[in-house]
Amino acid sequence: MPEVRASLSLPQTIEVIPTKEPHMYLTSSEAQKMLQAAQAKAQQMDVKVSISVVDGRGDLLTMVRLDGVSWRTAGISKGKAYASANFGVPSAELTARASSPVMQAFMLSVPGEMVPAQGAVPVLRDGRVLGAIGVSGAKSEEDEEIAKAGVAALQK
Repeated sequence: MPEVRASLSLPQTIEVIPTKEPHMYLTSSEAQKMLQAAQAKAQQMDVKVSISVVDGRGDLLTMVRLDGVSWRTAGISKGKAYASANFGVPSAELTARASSPVMQAFMLSVPGEMVPAQGAVPVLRDGRVLGAIGVSGAKSEEDEEIAKAGVAALQK
């Protein structure tokens, strides 16, 4: 069989063209800003909670467990945020779907990661899910109110 040789010449430099488009992920400073705003809201409401901020995949970016709150709330707040980030809706909307076969299968595929209960809201930019913030430790409605305060901090 005849030998085939080929050559490829590549440019020596690659030009990177900066864009003015907003970044499509949550930065660590944005996550901290959300966490601080949510923590301030919880203190204003005089409730003890855990607060988790996750990225678009549901991976933890930052978390705080306020003094005096149950250790269980840390995992629950992360699970609520995970659910909201992965479905792109407030976790309260997932509560009714929790018993459906599709949701059960999803929850089994990520054991212990997802908590489809009220208390988390997604962070959206241009229709894309960048992450979510989840709260646990107060009443479900209060958890959600605190989470919304965290997201609102990004609009200031």
